[in-house]
Amino acid sequence: MNLNDYAVVAQGLTKRFGDFTAVDHIDFSVPRGVIFGFLGPNGSGKTTTIRMLLGLLAPTEGTAHVLDYDIARGVPLELKRRIGYMSQKFTLYNDLTVDENLNFYGRTYGLSNDRLRARKRTIVEMAGLAGRERELTKNLAGGWKQRLALGTAIVHEPELLFLDEPTAGVDPLSRRAFWNLLYRLADEGTTIFVTTHYMDEAEHCQQLAFIHNGRIVAQGTPADIKDTNMQGQVLEVDCDAPDRAIAVLRRLQADGLPLVEIALYGAQVHIVAEGVGAMVPAIDVALQAEGIQVYSLAVIPPSLEDVFISSVRDRNS
Repeated sequence: MNLNDYAVVAQGLTKRFGDFTAVDHIDFSVPRGVIFGFLGPNGSGKTTTIRMLLGLLAPTEGTAHVLDYDIARGVPLELKRRIGYMSQKFTLYNDLTVDENLNFYGRTYGLSNDRLRARKRTIVEMAGLAGRERELTKNLAGGWKQRLALGTAIVHEPELLFLDEPTAGVDPLSRRAFWNLLYRLADEGTTIFVTTHYMDEAEHCQQLAFIHNGRIVAQGTPADIKDTNMQGQVLEVDCDAPDRAIAVLRRLQADGLPLVEIALYGAQVHIVAEGVGAMVPAIDVALQAEGIQVYSLAVIPPSLEDVFISSVRDRNS
């Protein structure tokens, strides 16, 4: 492997806190110029990993290279100038205006005069904050705060941007606007390492790694993960009473129908099983016998959420 082709390379990366292993011998690599999604539920090890990559935590075992630097040897000032970081917790100064926050972070990274003014203009335009420069940050809505936080993280034009749960608690429209900004940054050549527990956001990433209980359970492109990590087919049940349908399906499962997974997915029910298409008649009869109106029963391609559940189930079995 040529490290120059990758923004991040982790090998056997491990972090223990006493007897608790938060990150357990994980291997992954992030090609330069991609949006890399690091997905997993809360408590799975995402933030611990990102803190090791930033040099904020020392690994217990293993190695990681960030922009060719071995983080076990520390994070030199030169590397800090080449990376950006947006944490889970909102870290801007609420009593400063938009412009004052950009000034503060820009000067922290060594920007001044014409370059700082040019970067502020670019960020304000990119984030849609024109006309809000003198507004106190505490008065901004959540989505605008997130865009400003992103702006302060990229004010110095980093090569590699770390985003830790950047859209947590933000409404769907603001999430979409935020991701549009990430696409623009990626198109301009920035490598983006983003942690999230939103499976729909994973579809926007070019490379993914799923982490669960500190271990990588799947990685690759979204298409590759769906092709290689899904065990069984997915049957989507669209009906008028999904909660009652789940109860009926679990009775069928208990009676011997080999359904591997039954879960609510939005307003529909997803069933995972090998050869599930052949089970459609029996499922249809059972649901309608309970007075449930079935609109459709269709075998569909798996979502990344289906694949994640399948990968975790296989690892725990």
